[in-house]
Amino acid sequence: MKIRHLALAAAGAALLAGGAHAQTRGVSKTEVQIGTIQDLSGPIAAYGKAARNGIQLRFDEVNEQGGLHGRRLKLHAEDSGYDPKKGVLAAQKLAQSDKVFLVAGSIGTPIAMATMPVLFENNIPHLFPLSAARQMYEPLHKLKYSFAATYFDQTRSGVKLLTKQKADRKWCILYQDDDFGQEVLQGAEAGLKENGGRTLTEKTSYKRGATEFSSQAQKMQGAGCDTVVLGTIIRETVGIMAEARKLNWSPQFIGTSAAYTHLIHVLGGPVANGFITAHTVVHPYLDDASPKIRFWANKYKTRFNENPDVYSVYGYIIGDMVATAINKTGPNLTTDAFIRTMDSTTFTDDLFGADKSTFTPTKHLGTNKARFSQIKDGRWVVISEYMEP
Repeated sequence: MKIRHLALAAAGAALLAGGAHAQTRGVSKTEVQIGTIQDLSGPIAAYGKAARNGIQLRFDEVNEQGGLHGRRLKLHAEDSGYDPKKGVLAAQKLAQSDKVFLVAGSIGTPIAMATMPVLFENNIPHLFPLSAARQMYEPLHKLKYSFAATYFDQTRSGVKLLTKQKADRKWCILYQDDDFGQEVLQGAEAGLKENGGRTLTEKTSYKRGATEFSSQAQKMQGAGCDTVVLGTIIRETVGIMAEARKLNWSPQFIGTSAAYTHLIHVLGGPVANGFITAHTVVHPYLDDASPKIRFWANKYKTRFNENPDVYSVYGYIIGDMVATAINKTGPNLTTDAFIRTMDSTTFTDDLFGADKSTFTPTKHLGTNKARFSQIKDGRWVVISEYMEP
């Protein structure tokens, strides 16, 4: 009798264990629920929509091929409007209503900083945000992973690149007054210290959402700056270059991957020529020299009725990395099993030239290398190989 009771207890425990696996948040027999928080209505909505579309395109491909271990990937895209408060509401919805398995590719440093605590409280991994801030992987946390070189390291590499070209530069900086801008500022200061022990001649900032940059341009011109680091995104990048043109001032502007988009040369026109910025993947022009990139770019345009941007590529790569890790984890998809997979995987991408991303239990940044492109005749042209900062 006692043996039978033990057997029944064991069977009950097994059923409970099986039920627990079956009830892993966001995972059913037929689907995996995946969230992303994008700016779909705010100042960087062009980036957010492109990233969402890129993720969706890769998930569509996976689903068309039968899914992963019988499961389709379902994307839940929430709008933050690039507002941290709205981002928190979006994270709460993804966690509590949509019950997603993980969140991937969310855009913006302030959004990620505000939403990660909500996700971590619910044991939801935060993967590959479209932010290159160090806080995306520091301090080490089992649920957060970043895949690309930080703004800090990108800026350090940019200073190194331009110092090699011309040592006696007079450096200034214009940066967004938030976490993102602080990363760029600190990277510039560190890069100058490492390359000749120099310092910034002038530091000037702007509030997120600003549209007027005449005072900042005049201040930097008055300081005699011939090289300006930009901790800016789209319209701010174009705005400061336009102000410089009005003042007949022609410094070398250099930015981060936050400003690496076709919108810079589309909106800026001739004033954008010569602008240099860090990046990791090539821009997907419809007439690219690579047949594979041309094919992908035209496939994207057919699916979404618009040309792809580099953020479409980032989204696609992120979607592929998520799919790769889920597939490698196997049919018993749990958060713990997925984390074990992430901590033992190297992701590579041959199509767009991204550097490989390697993760371990103590290393949650895929790579710290960046390369640089420059706008020449209204088009991004790669001007460097991948560089260590």
